Amino acid sequence: MKPVIVFGAGDIAEVVDYLFQKTIGRTVAAFTVDGDYVKSDTAFGKPLVAFEEVAARFPFTDYDAFVALSYNKMNVLRAQKVEAMRSAGYNLTSYVSPRATVMTDKIGENCLIFEDNTLQPFCQIGNNVTLWSGNHIGHHSVIEDNVFISSHVVISGGVKVGHNSFIGVNTTVVDHIEIAPFTLLGAGCLVQQSTDAEGVYAPTATIEKRKVPSTRLRNI
Repeated sequence: MKPVIVFGAGDIAEVVDYLFQKTIGRTVAAFTVDGDYVKSDTAFGKPLVAFEEVAARFPFTDYDAFVALSYNKMNVLRAQKVEAMRSAGYNLTSYVSPRATVMTDKIGENCLIFEDNTLQPFCQIGNNVTLWSGNHIGHHSVIEDNVFISSHVVISGGVKVGHNSFIGVNTTVVDHIEIAPFTLLGAGCLVQQSTDAEGVYAPTATIEKRKVPSTRLRNI
């Protein structure tokens, strides 16, 4: 397989470099970011090249690409850079952990699927989707493009997650509802009905500090 050029030079890019090389034996040849953000010639011991120059130094005929960015601006920035790499001629590859349980072949481009994810039969994963560790994607569910799902999220069967949504850790989505595009679900949500586009949802209960200090508790 072709070596990979990674767009990004932050924590996620470093993680992607590790995953590609240590878990599937695929070479990351260099990193690229927009020229204004190049502060060094290297990132993580490899060349760091301005995006404006990357195609000349690492031609798309010889390299694949992967965009390793976060959910900034509701995944819009990551989507923009995916389109920029695609427009430069690169094939956008995906990473699927060998420790994920995958029972579907419908996985798009530039997907980042970590260990311990379960993808049940007939589910569909769009382009530019991140599934961090330990999620459950139920049967016949559809994850549209440019979605970021954090760790330990349960998406039940027959759910549609609209494009550019973000789902926080430990969220549960019940079956046969629709998460509208650009929905933000905070950590720990229990979602029992469809959401509105661009809606922000968070659990109403919050933790409270008890008056008794931890050093005076008897049973811990």
